[in-house]
Amino acid sequence: MVTLANSVINGSVRAATAPLLKPDGLAKVVPVLGTEALFFYRMDDAEHERREAVGAARLDRMHPLEVLLNLPVGLPVPLASLEKQERRAVHALPCGAADRDRRTVTRRAVRPLHVDLAVVRATGWKRGLEEAGRFAPYCRRAMLLTRRPAGISEALAEADFYGIGVFLISDEEVEMVLEPRDYRPLRHTAAAWSFVEEMYQRVR
Repeated sequence: MVTLANSVINGSVRAATAPLLKPDGLAKVVPVLGTEALFFYRMDDAEHERREAVGAARLDRMHPLEVLLNLPVGLPVPLASLEKQERRAVHALPCGAADRDRRTVTRRAVRPLHVDLAVVRATGWKRGLEEAGRFAPYCRRAMLLTRRPAGISEALAEADFYGIGVFLISDEEVEMVLEPRDYRPLRHTAAAWSFVEEMYQRVR
């Protein structure tokens, strides 16, 4: 059985994706959103080191992330300028997410890593589209097919429509037959940040 945990296949996928990704990236097979995928990512070393130094708590709840997104990074915000409910939310932020004194709050937390690509393994292209599609709000996506589909033209057309790349396994070698579309989020959301935080906890 070919799985994403197979080191030979992993290496072949990394080689096939090399033209798409920056050379300083990392890769790891991680189960997220109910799907196991090979994620290519880059750590924000400065943010990781900052969190380690201050003993920052996990940022794994949506509301604190929403609060942080409404604050500028590194700039003191007068508490008096916030609504009462906002001040309460600021005081409830997890340790290490922001600095607070009697008059101001300064956001420190940023995303600790950047996800460049998620690759899911599938025996059939329709299942591959479904599983890769789960990551549409978060990163570039591709599927790794363990066998060549009978209707390869239809599979590639559907994958291209959704911007999902296609890799094929042949004799433990991996070929990229369709390049995944670039990921361009329309806006930054707490959900996308939450996804990154879950990834961070699994790869750190």
